[in-house]
Parts: sequence; C-alpha cells; structure tokens
Amino acid sequence: MKSVSTITRVLQSVAFYFIVFAAVCLCPSTAVTSALSSEAADTTVYAYNDKQSEPVYDAADNATLIERLPPWFPNLLGLQFNGIYQNVPGFRSPYKADNSYSSDGVFGHTLTHIYGIYLGTQLSPRLQFYFDYEMAKGEGVSSGHGLGGYTNGDVIRVGGGDLGNGPYVARAYFRYIVPLADETEKVERAPDQLPGNEYVNRIEIKAGRMSPSDDFDLNRYANNTRTQFINYAFIYNPAWDEATDTRGYSYGVLAALVQPKWRLALGVYMVPTSANGYRMDTQLFQAQGSNLEFTCKPNDSGTVIRALAYLNRARMGNYNEAVAIANDTGSTPDVFADERRARTKYGFGINIEQPLADDGETGLFGRIGWNDGHNENFMYTEVDQHLSLGVQLSGIHWGRPEDRVGLASAIQGISRQHRDYLAAGGLGMLIGDGQLNYGPEQILEMYYRLQIGKYVQITPDYMLIANPGYNRDRGPASIMSMRMRVAY
Repeated sequence: MKSVSTITRVLQSVAFYFIVFAAVCLCPSTAVTSALSSEAADTTVYAYNDKQSEPVYDAADNATLIERLPPWFPNLLGLQFNGIYQNVPGFRSPYKADNSYSSDGVFGHTLTHIYGIYLGTQLSPRLQFYFDYEMAKGEGVSSGHGLGGYTNGDVIRVGGGDLGNGPYVARAYFRYIVPLADETEKVERAPDQLPGNEYVNRIEIKAGRMSPSDDFDLNRYANNTRTQFINYAFIYNPAWDEATDTRGYSYGVLAALVQPKWRLALGVYMVPTSANGYRMDTQLFQAQGSNLEFTCKPNDSGTVIRALAYLNRARMGNYNEAVAIANDTGSTPDVFADERRARTKYGFGINIEQPLADDGETGLFGRIGWNDGHNENFMYTEVDQHLSLGVQLSGIHWGRPEDRVGLASAIQGISRQHRDYLAAGGLGMLIGDGQLNYGPEQILEMYYRLQIGKYVQITPDYMLIANPGYNRDRGPASIMSMRMRVAY
C-alpha cells in the first residue's frame, strides 16, 4: 500500500508540472506569447531545423495565429511560488498538551512552499470559467496547532488532516454576468480575473469549487497571505467560521448585485462532515454555510465598509454538553464525541479600509468580529471575538514605489463556554493546553515587502504573540519569518 501511495504522489506531481508546462507553451497570455507578439515587426526568419529547404516562419505569423484562437481558448492568468520559512525561539511553557503551541525540536523552525497555476477562459460574452491547480508542501510550526491567530496563512490547517503533498484542484467554477447598464471599467489580468472590460452595474453569479473568502470579507490591505500579512488574524476575520474544507475551499453558489457605490452578496457553501475535515457533507439541508454581506463606499475618499453576517449548520459538538458529560463520567471533555447534526453557529463582522495617500497604496484597515461561541469552532480557527487595526505604507516615500510596509495588531478571545471546556482539559480543533489560565490572545505583526525586479518579492516578517492559545501561563512567543514569492 505504501508503494501504491508513493506512485500516486509521483503521478500527481508529474501531472501538475505537465499542466504548468502546457500552459506556458500554449496559453496566449503567457510571457512566451507576449514576447512573440512584441517581435511581430522583426523580419528575422527562424528555421524549423538545419535543412534550409524546410519551411520557415517568423514571429508575426505566430502572433497572427494567436489572434485567430477562439475566445474560449484558456488564458494563463498566473503562475506562483510562495515559500515561507519560520523560526520560533523557545518561550515560557510550564505545561502542554497535544494542541499546545510548541517550539520544541523540529517544530521550532519550518518551511512551507506552495505552487500554483491559474487559468481562465471566456466561454461566451457573459460566461467565464476558472481553474486553479495548486500543490502545497511543508508543515507549519507546531503542526498548525496551538493558536487562534496561527502564524502561517499558507498552512491552511494542513496539520489537522492527512492530505498528502500532491497537487490538488483549488478552484473550478463558472462565473456568469448579467449587465444592468452599459458602463464598463477596465480590469487587469490576475489570478481568477480575466483581463478586459467589466460592467460596473451587474448581477454576478458564481458556482463550483471556490473559497468563500474570494468574495466575502475582502480588504485591500489585509487579505492575501502571499503578499501581505501572514497571520490568520489579518487574512480575514477569524471570528467568521468560514465554510471550507481543511485546505480552505468548498463547493457553493454566490449571487451578488454590484453597483458603483454598493454591493450585496449572498453565498451558500458546503461544510465538512467533521471539524477541520476534508470530506464534504452532502446532507445540504442540515449542513451548509450561509453568508450575507453588504458593502458600501460612502464617500469619494475611497472608504469601504463591509458588514458580514453568517449562519453555519453542521455536525458540531457543544462545549457545555461535552463538559457535562465529562463531569458525569469522570473523564476529560471531548467536544468531538458530542457532535450532532444540524447544530448552528452564527456571527457578524465589520470590515473597513481607508486609503490615505499614494493612489490608495498607503492606507488603514480594521476588523471587528463576533460569533455566539456555544458550539465548537468547526472550520477556520478557534476565535469567537476579534478586533484588529493596521496600516500599509507605500515605499514611494523612500524611492521604492513597489515596496510595502505593513504593521497590524489584533486582540481576540473565546466565549465563556469555550473557556470552561479548555480549562477542563478539552482539546479543540486547533488549541488546547490541558488546562487554561485565560487571557485574550494578543498579536502584533510587521513586515517589509521588498520588490526585486518584476516577478520576485522578499518579505521579512516579525510577530509577537502574548497569551498564545488564550493562556496567560504561556509565552509570549516571537516568530521570525522570511517569505519569498515568485509570481507571473
């Protein structure tokens, strides 16, 4: 069985790199074809081989061929490598359990790396299809456990599931647009965004495999672990128990009404069969995550305010019941053993971004989040209350216009029921020290993103976390990181 598993991983890796190679060679938006198009005026001819009698062609012929490709032909929207190295010096830790944040041994320094290829196609004037293929390798500090605000957003709870290291389909979804007016705006090529003109007033429908955070709780300054902050607390609202599998993706449907000054979006997504699980629950009437968000732009200074509400139904455990059962039986509480169908978790979030200068590249952001906290945190991380503030500063002020500096701080907590469960020795999806001297988790993160040429970024990053896992008896912990991103 082990040899079969090894062969499967090898075949998956070969398939991944074959798709990357084929995309680079064939997709009309790649650097290769761009270079060919730019040489259209070059009169130099190129032979197929050394025999002068064989046919020859020039770059203009190739450019003409590309122009004749049908509009549905796949476009390469991006290639990406993201590597994050983290080092955690030792910190105060008088006791620990299976889910404690640990810097012992190999867990004190880790390297994660993710590879991705992002494709899109225009199937019709109103219908698009996107396909993202990724491969994630490496393991985070403490195997992804021990913190509500975990330190590496590229470790999408991989430590909690046996997912392997082979390639996987991240996204595969359709996007349908219904224009409501003729006005358009230009959009640039980006992962999951075909270049062209987008209707400003529209109804937008998406269906397939995607991530709810692709469309909800967006923020210009704190939303991308590959280019901005890397702590869970600043990627999106951690009190929002986002309906996804272990890797951070789900199957669902989104409908949004988009206007120049506001947007209303409703999304419904599948949830896993167990906490931090990978297998999705097909009992859709008893298991789904529903999200409703209203976005407004109240002034001409670029202010954006987003108000999010969510309701999850899933096979969750209840903290109070788990503690009561443990008291009756003289055992340690286990919320996973208490999981029952159709239990709910609901919550709210406010998200603000405020551009200040430099065409918006310098600005402020903030988030507030809350959930009811009665049933277990099921999918993203173990946070029930959240507050964060931060700033991004453009390097244009010191002659480095593509560089960025980020500084942010967060404070987050858990509900009374959640505290009692951990204090009694229970383990959650990601945290649990066997006992608890409760204190809010406090996180400070700062980074400097250095742009090297067009395609490479190097980002040193520092974090300081007080009361890791909401435990005053532990920490504070310092985390030093170095991220390298290579992206086309």
